[in-house]
Amino acid sequence: MYDIIIIGAGVAGLTSAIYGLRAGKKVLVLESASYGGQIINTSSVDNYPGVLGLSGFEFSTNIYNQAIELGMEYKNEKVIELTKDKKVITSNNKYIAKSIIIATGLSPKKLDIKNEDKFVGRGVSYCAICDGNFYKDKDVVVVGGGNTALEDAIYLSNICNKVYLVHRRDEFRGDKHFSDILKSRDNVEAILNSNVVEIIGNEKLEGVILKNNKTNKDKELEVSGLFIAIGHIPNSQIVKSIINLTTDNYIDSSDCKTNADGIFVAGDVRSKSLRQLVTATSDGALAATLAINYLDD
Repeated sequence: MYDIIIIGAGVAGLTSAIYGLRAGKKVLVLESASYGGQIINTSSVDNYPGVLGLSGFEFSTNIYNQAIELGMEYKNEKVIELTKDKKVITSNNKYIAKSIIIATGLSPKKLDIKNEDKFVGRGVSYCAICDGNFYKDKDVVVVGGGNTALEDAIYLSNICNKVYLVHRRDEFRGDKHFSDILKSRDNVEAILNSNVVEIIGNEKLEGVILKNNKTNKDKELEVSGLFIAIGHIPNSQIVKSIINLTTDNYIDSSDCKTNADGIFVAGDVRSKSLRQLVTATSDGALAATLAINYLDD
């Protein structure tokens, strides 16, 4: 029996753990992948007050170590079922909690084209920071038009021979600051009004085919890597039978409360207007405080 079980070890989940532990509660954090969440893919944290010169991995590791020192129990286990009476079933064990915080975050969207899954790790990637060095001095494609895609293209331009930045619309959605940086890079070529429609290769990715949305013409690019940065979807599948979701499958919440008794939510998986590092820590603190108050009532 745990006072608080936190599902997800991103920044929101780890912050919740710190607040719960400081209140003297017995806390278990369950995470199926690595701790840190999406921020570990960021080369430099520059939008969090007071933090200078840290990578996303370093930032999240500091939070993780702080929680461990406070007594956090941490297990790498995938949660496969959650019940309204607060039973948590993983691929390895069953746990019972007095309160639960859902902090499962987001997963990258896929292009959903042929061979995409086949070539993951063999040319297809959803994380430029993680995999960029495998493509040193090679030609690659980045797909997307938001800040993540622009940042990925900037990062890869320092490593790769050539970076094609493909976007389905006629202009990028990301910040002008990033667009201006890209314009100054001689090895970056923007290809607008186009989609990647096919991946070419045998044992590994060898190229992609683009389709122009206006002319309907195809174009083949010989590249070694395809980096997909077209957005994210909420990891809310395990709670959809017991917690209200929005139409786009985010957890419907008011100030980190859900409709289920004793179950709270923090971070990017909940419905809110802003998803930033600072709001993840804020959510984590609030969700933990709500859980603590629930336990102490």
